[in-house]
Amino acid sequence: MAAWLCWRRARAVSAPSPVTRSTAVAELRRRLDDSVVEIVVSVVSGYAAYVPAEQLGMSGVLAAVTAGLFVGWCNPQIASASTRLLGFSFWGVLVYLANAVLFILVGLQLYPIWRDLGGGSVPVVIGQAVLVSGVVIVVRIAFQFTVPYVIRLLDRRPAQVARRMGPRERLVIGWSGMRGAVSLAAALALPFGFPSRDLIVFLTFAVILATLVVQGLTLPALIRRLGVRGDDAEQQEEELRARLAATDAALERLEQLRAAEPTRDDAIERLQGVYQSRRRRLEARAGMLDDDGTEDGALSHQHLVRQLLEAQRHAIVRLRNQGAISNDVMRRIEREFDLEGTRLEI
Repeated sequence: MAAWLCWRRARAVSAPSPVTRSTAVAELRRRLDDSVVEIVVSVVSGYAAYVPAEQLGMSGVLAAVTAGLFVGWCNPQIASASTRLLGFSFWGVLVYLANAVLFILVGLQLYPIWRDLGGGSVPVVIGQAVLVSGVVIVVRIAFQFTVPYVIRLLDRRPAQVARRMGPRERLVIGWSGMRGAVSLAAALALPFGFPSRDLIVFLTFAVILATLVVQGLTLPALIRRLGVRGDDAEQQEEELRARLAATDAALERLEQLRAAEPTRDDAIERLQGVYQSRRRRLEARAGMLDDDGTEDGALSHQHLVRQLLEAQRHAIVRLRNQGAISNDVMRRIEREFDLEGTRLEI
């Protein structure tokens, strides 16, 4: 329901009541204008979902994942551009470190767990690990060849039909069900003294090891054997449609601004020229019209802009080295150059 409300908000930004008010975290983040503080709140929000769920006897891990999915879905409406740019880098590093810490924690507990489970039951424990790993793999593959066909019978929308895939692709997706951080977090979240906790943690580690090593190492060979190709063409087509829709929205808004503020005709005409040129490039890429050299001209322009950005970057670094500006000032200006460079379409 929350995801549907966020979708409605994205489809109708002029709605009188923002959907992000449906949760305290989303409402708080919507009111913040400091990127660092907002990212700190995004980290704390996971614990804000985890702790109450644990106190109520429910799964704190699933609560945190659900909160993350909800806030992530609403993120385009509650986060500023600077927050999203900073957040991508921050979360990329944090997720990597979190995965590393989880595996270290399991490694520290694995020997005591194995010692407690050992003795005369080693073959039994190993057999249980193999059995559970096999069941996990088989169930995922079986799901791919059963539930999607039921969905086909229930959902006949053209968009759903266009996304249908064959048995080879389904097998690859089923074989890609590798386990990792979420499984480890769920197992480690069990309190000490929980019945069979050591066995659960050991079996979780065994499943992760089996899926990462067995499935992970054999997945490339399976893809080559089945002759499955990537969906780059489909993604590029979707990206072109999205860029064309965004460009059309910008041109439509410029026409509205022209009618509302006639004194800014010169600036509006310049921007219209930029977006109309972009639209011609996108239409040429999509095969909607013949390329009249617009793409080559745009690539030449990008090359020139990159050279100018590099010259400006060298200039501010030289000023920093000479002591004319501080390192903080150099970093701030350099970030603007970096952002301008990333905006150039290849």
